[in-house]
Amino acid sequence: MSLSLLSIFALGGLNEVGKNMYAIECEQDIVVIDCGNKFPDESLLGIDLIIPDITYLEKNKDKVKALVVTHGHEDHIGGIAYFLKKLNVPVYATRFTLGLIELKLEEHKLLGDAELIEIDSNSHLAFEDIQVDFFKVNHSIPDCLGIAFRTPQGTIVHTGDFKFDLTPVHHQYADIHKIARIGEEGVLLLLSESTNAERPGFTPSEHIVGEHMEEAFKKATGKVIVSTFASNINRVQQVVDASMKTNRKLALLGRSMVNVVDVAIERGYIQVPEGMFIRAEQINDLPPEKVTILCTGSQGEPLAALARLSNGTYRGVDVYRDDTVILAAGPIPGNEKNVSRIVDNMFALGAKVIYGTGSSTSMHVSGHGYQEDLKWMLTLMKPKYFIPIHGEYRMLHHHCLLAESVGVERENMFILKNGDVVDLEHGEARHTRHVPAGNTYVDGIGVGDVGEIILRDRKQLSEDGMLVIILTMSKTEKKLISPPDLVTRGFVFVKDSEALLRNVNKLITSTVNDMELVGRRSEWNEIKQNLKRAIGQYVYTQTRRKPMILPIIIEV
Repeated sequence: MSLSLLSIFALGGLNEVGKNMYAIECEQDIVVIDCGNKFPDESLLGIDLIIPDITYLEKNKDKVKALVVTHGHEDHIGGIAYFLKKLNVPVYATRFTLGLIELKLEEHKLLGDAELIEIDSNSHLAFEDIQVDFFKVNHSIPDCLGIAFRTPQGTIVHTGDFKFDLTPVHHQYADIHKIARIGEEGVLLLLSESTNAERPGFTPSEHIVGEHMEEAFKKATGKVIVSTFASNINRVQQVVDASMKTNRKLALLGRSMVNVVDVAIERGYIQVPEGMFIRAEQINDLPPEKVTILCTGSQGEPLAALARLSNGTYRGVDVYRDDTVILAAGPIPGNEKNVSRIVDNMFALGAKVIYGTGSSTSMHVSGHGYQEDLKWMLTLMKPKYFIPIHGEYRMLHHHCLLAESVGVERENMFILKNGDVVDLEHGEARHTRHVPAGNTYVDGIGVGDVGEIILRDRKQLSEDGMLVIILTMSKTEKKLISPPDLVTRGFVFVKDSEALLRNVNKLITSTVNDMELVGRRSEWNEIKQNLKRAIGQYVYTQTRRKPMILPIIIEV
């Protein structure tokens, strides 16, 4: 009897940090792991979010049995609402993760139709061809899981995001013995996260941050303003504890911070003394040394609370000379400039700013394993095949070097791109094919309706502006009735460029008059194309700019 073909691929998370989405396919089952988003860089003008392209899953929707979520960070749950609009399958996640998912689905008015199923590390899921078990891992958010897929070919393990923290906050210890037992039973293929594969040593424990936080609060003479990821509940609890020990009230700024903390309190993940919270409008009623502000914006987001505090635009709340500002999160690659701008602004206001990682006063430790954590996982799992995931190419490459150092055969490792498929048959793995994968752009309420052509147009408009040519023409004689009108935006300042625009006007008139149009079909399109070509060439020779040229013809 031949074994079923087993396929593993990613639709996001490879050669990038963010929009994690992986899939295990075995005969009639496809189980999807995570559905995250990532935020656009400066080149993606107007785009709000980037989510995975799920074309392949839509084509095979009858096979998609479940979405299993490892934890509640945005790069793992941020695309779920958009996914469920296309594929309304059961979603399996831990208690806290479900709380965060519910917030998103409520915002999209999908909560009533979604099938959300709570799991924990002892849960077992059984589909037609795949059995699923779980194990606890440490990360920077509560209730994180790794996943073991039992298939006819063998066991496939997805680690989730992890580090090994032997003194975790909330006493959520990793299932090290269970991980070792899975490894002893035999792991055919391991998918393991690679975010910190370049960093030597072990990841520091969260407890270090709690000690540094308390010390900074004791030294502070004014308000203490702390910014972190809303989902970093461990850090939020440390801020609560430090505020309690220094007799401070706590105000939450930022919608996501308020929503996530509400979920965490409701589900028992944060313990807050009664009467500690105050509203933003009460901050100025108390002495500064009695106030802590916990806010969003640790990644430099221009509209988040921290940025608005730094430039003085947060209504009713000001930063003063004796205040202490703590950035309790490391910048995600690409956000460094925005974070630096906020730090500069805070220093300019006279505040004391504590930021950065790795120092003796650091207010952040990573939730992702360093090299020794990654080698520990590899050693416990002892996989035959290895696919590094969750990282840019250099991270995946370094993770393979670590795997080789602990005994994984070089020819048994696969550095993949999104959409690359590893097929396993008779216990042997090969990479020979590809499924559709890429980016889906979310722009306002539009999902997937903005493509490369629109982005190229936006880029052109942002760099060289536009030149609108309005022609009033006779419908019967196909001739200009009046001189062309020109409208420019972002191209040239009209008062300083009158000679240029006069010459453009003459060129438009001569180009149109030289065309033989009567009796021709599609003549208006021909006029537009000729004008774009002629005016574009002339403008470039005169200005070295390439504005978007938009001819508009009014028939009379």
